[in-house]
Parts: sequence; C-alpha cells; structure tokens
Amino acid sequence: MSERDVFEYALLRVVPRVERGECFNAGVVVYCRARTFVAARTHLDVAKLKALDPEADVTGVRAALHAVEGVCRGGEDAGQAGRDDAGRRFRWLIAPRSTVVQPGPVHTGLTLDPEAEVERLLDLLVR
Repeated sequence: MSERDVFEYALLRVVPRVERGECFNAGVVVYCRARTFVAARTHLDVAKLKALDPEADVTGVRAALHAVEGVCRGGEDAGQAGRDDAGRRFRWLIAPRSTVVQPGPVHTGLTLDPEAEVERLLDLLVR
C-alpha cells in the first residue's frame, strides 16, 4: 500500500458585501508539506455572486481568485509572496482578511495525490 501524506486545505469564500457577511465557496487551496506542494483551483458561480450583490464586480472577483492561483504557482509574476516556499505561501493565503475573497478555516486530511485532492475538493465543496 502506498504512503498517504497529511495535507491541509482551506476554502476560498466570496463575500460580495463584507458588511452583510453572506458568502459562498469559490475555490480551494491545498498544501502538502511532505511533497512541498501548494495549489489552488477556483470556480466563480456568477449567478450566486449576482444574487448576493447585483452590483458585484465580477471581473474584480475573478482577478482576486486568479491571484490566489498565481501565488500558489509562485514565481516572479506572483509578487513577493511568489518567492516564498510552498508553506509560507499557503500560510500567507489563509491569513484572515476582510476582503471580497476570504479564506475559510483550515482542515486536514490524508492523501496519496495532493493534485488530485485539489480537484476532488473543488468538485465536492465548490462546484
């Protein structure tokens, strides 16, 4: 039997009107220390966004979600955080913030394949 590794994940929530606190899931960030892996996948349900705030900036929300994916990929395009190791990027992304895109609580699990876990969680908890 193959070895399972511990992973951590947090959902990305869209909070169109922070003062109201209403939100919906729009992505997931997964980190596996044993494999030096961090990745995010997002899916914006525009109908949900517009139901909570008809005046929501869809382009801006998409850009914020894609920025999270970019930080996970790392590199110069991701800014200063992109030069950090996978663990530091994950911790930076899950830090609480009061913006339209917010991380939820961190959960843990065991996985054989962190990349597959990202897709599984996106399908299960977001789509």
